[in-house]
Amino acid sequence: MRFYLVQRILAAVRTVNKEKLDLKKSFSRSTTTVKLMEPDTKPDLSRFKLAPKRKLLSKNKEETHSEPSTSSDHKHIKREHVKIEADEKPKKNWAPSDWEQILANVREMRKNFDAPVDSMGCNKCQEESASPEVFRYQALLSLMLSSQTKDQVTYNAMLKLQKHGCTIDNILATSDEKLGELIYPVGFWKTKVKYIKKTTQILKNNFSGDIPKTVEDLCKLPGVGPKMAHLCMKTAWNETTGIGVDTHVHRICNRLGWVNSKTPDETRKSLQEWLPKELWDEIGLLLVGFGQQICQPVKPQCATCLNHELCPYGVDFINKDLKIKK
Repeated sequence: MRFYLVQRILAAVRTVNKEKLDLKKSFSRSTTTVKLMEPDTKPDLSRFKLAPKRKLLSKNKEETHSEPSTSSDHKHIKREHVKIEADEKPKKNWAPSDWEQILANVREMRKNFDAPVDSMGCNKCQEESASPEVFRYQALLSLMLSSQTKDQVTYNAMLKLQKHGCTIDNILATSDEKLGELIYPVGFWKTKVKYIKKTTQILKNNFSGDIPKTVEDLCKLPGVGPKMAHLCMKTAWNETTGIGVDTHVHRICNRLGWVNSKTPDETRKSLQEWLPKELWDEIGLLLVGFGQQICQPVKPQCATCLNHELCPYGVDFINKDLKIKK
């Protein structure tokens, strides 16, 4: 019985081994016979070729030949160059509309000359009896004090300085503490004490106790900017070199649409491009007083202003006010 079983198992093993051998041979034959097929002929791609571009006929040949001409008669026509130009720059003789009428209205509203700038402005802060050099020095000093300061405060500070002795030698001999007491409460008085001392020393050393005669040299002094320099040239030397633009002039010119600027110096440059030079002295004084009395920074009196129909800001202001009341 055992022998029989062993014979059956051996037979089964031989059968399995034979099947594995046959399968292996079959696989090896199939891999050796597989070959890549290469195309005998290339595909026809002629239908994808682009047709040749048609050439344009010249104008003369189109007129003279009624029949279609052959390709040999065609000539290449060069297209005319089209010049693209940038937008034209604003003309130098540009001026805002109705500016003369607006200026006339401002003159009418300022005819009494009763604004603070008319009696206590920087051009009113000098001693009339002083020598020319001292007069010019006081003109420069008053402008340096006026920055970020109301006219009344600047005027009172200059009165105290004149009582103390407002000359180059006397200011240099004055201590910083005493000078601060004299000019207080002008804006940034501590900084201005330093500027006044440095500038006064420069005037004594480099300008023989006088002030510079040009805007360029004035702007090199500590605490002196373009506005002060142009105003000083007029007050001290009686020369018109530019418009003195302070916060009032800057604000009003933008409200009127005369300029579109972000800084007073930009306003000055834009204004000088179109405003006649003979009006440069007048415009500053007129607009400063106008800004102090009527066209104020907060709650301007647009309803009573003669320019409320000509001023873009005034028109908008009144329309908004009417909507609020409704």
